[in-house]
Amino acid sequence: MAAAAIRGDDLSFVRDGETIRGYAAWQAREERAPAVIIIPDVHGLTDHYRDIARRFATQGFFSFALDLYSREGRPRLADLDAVQSWIASLDDRRVLGDIDGAVRFLRSRIEVRKPSIGITGFCMGGQYALLSACSDFGLSACVSFYGMLRYNGRNERKPNSPLDLAANLSCPYLGLFGTDDALIPREDVKELEGLLERSNKEFQIKLYPGAGHAFFNDARPDAYRAEAARDAWSRTIEFFRLHLDVV
Repeated sequence: MAAAAIRGDDLSFVRDGETIRGYAAWQAREERAPAVIIIPDVHGLTDHYRDIARRFATQGFFSFALDLYSREGRPRLADLDAVQSWIASLDDRRVLGDIDGAVRFLRSRIEVRKPSIGITGFCMGGQYALLSACSDFGLSACVSFYGMLRYNGRNERKPNSPLDLAANLSCPYLGLFGTDDALIPREDVKELEGLLERSNKEFQIKLYPGAGHAFFNDARPDAYRAEAARDAWSRTIEFFRLHLDVV
């Protein structure tokens, strides 16, 4: 049987009177599919994340890469200081509201099997994926790629870090981290693991020796680690197939 054709399109929904955009990819077929929301890194919805959406589509998922910068456009971040300053300035309430809106939007799509919606994210997006899984959005699974876990401080824009909310995890979780990640200390990953264990949550955490931050990003030769990326992708697909009940 020939593989179903992959469709890709820029889609949008309205939340609180504002248009929120994203890129969707899915197989053109009659039966409804499980869905995966993709939260990009701090640089936003680049071609890399459109490609990841298409990769998920080839595996049978309706994928939607969310544009967190639908309002202001992608930022130009010259260095790590600019990146960290930008992340600190983002209002978590706005971002999480957009993600909740994306979940509701996917439930309205005729192509999507409504109870079977998962989320994944990368770097800052991994942070928000985990925060979303600790919120009451009705997600069925979460995979976080090297998502930051701790905030240096709390304020109105950043009321709770992922570690603060880990005990509220509401769906199965897979966390993928590199042992050489300068942005995510091993101690933070161990603390997350302990919190989830004590809260009797369903989770897996995988650490990749010799891998640093952004090890999955094949658009960044300096960071990409092919072996870790292949294993992480295989685990991700297996995890979503298990918990989103792909048929």
